[in-house]
Amino acid sequence: MPLFLELVRQVSESDPDLARDALTGLRAYENATRVARPEPPPEIARVGGSRIRDHGGEGPPAILIPSLINPPTILDLDAEVSLANAIARMGRRSLLLDWGKAEERRVLDVAGHIEELLLPLLRSIVEPAALIGYCLGGTMAIATANCIPVERVVTLAAPWRFSNYPEESRRALEDMWRHSEPAARQLGALPMEVLQAAFWSLDPKRTIGKFAEFGRFEPASPEAQRFVMLEDWANEGEPLPYPAAQELIEGLFGNDLPGAGTWKIGEKTVTDAVPAPLLNLTAARDRIAPASTAPSGETIAVAAGHVGMIVGSARKRMHESLSTFLTPCR
Repeated sequence: MPLFLELVRQVSESDPDLARDALTGLRAYENATRVARPEPPPEIARVGGSRIRDHGGEGPPAILIPSLINPPTILDLDAEVSLANAIARMGRRSLLLDWGKAEERRVLDVAGHIEELLLPLLRSIVEPAALIGYCLGGTMAIATANCIPVERVVTLAAPWRFSNYPEESRRALEDMWRHSEPAARQLGALPMEVLQAAFWSLDPKRTIGKFAEFGRFEPASPEAQRFVMLEDWANEGEPLPYPAAQELIEGLFGNDLPGAGTWKIGEKTVTDAVPAPLLNLTAARDRIAPASTAPSGETIAVAAGHVGMIVGSARKRMHESLSTFLTPCR
């Protein structure tokens, strides 16, 4: 909240009307009625606190891998925009990974999440699956495909060549880590609020603008309800375990281990030249994972932002490309 108010103050200097509308939208968001989420689908596999849930459908398995940074609910936000539901309509058995509580993963770095959790979960499925990874989940999906037979891989707004991030963004992340690392080390985790602040700083005027727009929504409308669910999703994630935060910021962003071909999962050095068909779906207006950071290979750009490609109107274009790519195994 203090950071958001500071962003409003900064914007008010050049656009006081926008700042005023944003505060109106913020009050509406805080007072909005939350819609209860349905009971989660049944889990079919569990390793530690991480589990795979079955979202239905028939055919070869396709496993959705979310980022470590936010909850998996973005991939099953509501019945209309749920990617998990869409996969089930594509002739696939739709399975969604939930990483679980950070406390149960506190000793794992990013590579450790793959080695200790994701690989055992995939082995429990038996049949080679299609991996569909969103954001950092896509980075992890490619690494995983180096270590275990998979049927094919799709990345959604996923970075691999971290050195292609704008220098300004990398410096801002380094500054955030320099100030936050001592407390994160002591806590054993990097709080979600710190990560959210880093995301907001990438495009502060857009952050203010979306709350200003929300203030004009009819409170009971589907658009307003989805906005509330999205903001709750963005703000309520588990903290990032300290080893994972350190590897993400120092290893991936700082040294570009994946892009340099020096990232290891156990003893295995992983690359984006995976031994399975690979499709990268990028978001043309993405500030969180710019298209220039995507892995090599076949790439299709979607006219959307990082989250909009999943839950906005552009998702239909993304679903079409995804369905076509998944069709050969029907």
